[in-house]
Amino acid sequence: QVQLVESGGGLVQAGGSLRLSCAASGRKFSNYAMGWFRQAPGKEREFVATANGSGRSTYYADSVKGRFTISRDNAKNTVYLQMNSLKPDDTAVYYCAAAPPGIPTREYEYGYWGQGTQVTVSS
Repeated sequence: QVQLVESGGGLVQAGGSLRLSCAASGRKFSNYAMGWFRQAPGKEREFVATANGSGRSTYYADSVKGRFTISRDNAKNTVYLQMNSLKPDDTAVYYCAAAPPGIPTREYEYGYWGQGTQVTVSS
């Protein structure tokens, strides 16, 4: 079992930045790929970013590429999502998730999910 707790969400103006954190507990953190997903009101949950177990390989959705950065600190069992140049379209509940090793981008590949943290970007 892996337990995930997100934090760092909030209200920010367009063009601003936020850093989300996701603290993991349970099994060996570095054994898991970690991903971020988001769900806007009335929309399906969508992939945002993922990092492999070491954090050296990452992959991003086109909509956030160049603005968001995923990173992880395996010593702290934490994965981060640095979000810069935020837009109103980034408003969503952001979820972190854990998956077996690799660079997974699909929801069904992730077996463990956090409860989500709200990010609201005002125009």
